[in-house]
Amino acid sequence: MQNWMEWAVAFFLLLGGSFVLIGSIGLVRMPDFFMRLHGPTKATTLGMGGILLGSIFYFSMSPETLSVHEMLITIFLLITAPVSAHMLIKAALHHRLKAIDKTQGEQELKRGQAFASKEGNRSETPDD
Repeated sequence: MQNWMEWAVAFFLLLGGSFVLIGSIGLVRMPDFFMRLHGPTKATTLGMGGILLGSIFYFSMSPETLSVHEMLITIFLLITAPVSAHMLIKAALHHRLKAIDKTQGEQELKRGQAFASKEGNRSETPDD
């Protein structure tokens, strides 16, 4: 493998590992659910992207195989992380999970909880 490619692989692995570590620390240290959700959805997704880029660079230098597994994993991760975060937030709003006073966006939180309660109280009669 070429020297510059080894440096690129090392850079992306270290960058990705740093983001995963920061996201994991954020998951543990944040005070409430709404703040904790940012760690795994933002920083950890970037970290896994960096690790997968390093893996793509490493396996692309191999002349005997063409590996698309890393690209498929990256696409799957980038699609599922925002969807799962959205579903977790919707469930928290539906269950009226309380936020601490320092959480910003209190108006949006109350509006979302009011919308979730309205959706739950709506009758199942079809509109004609």
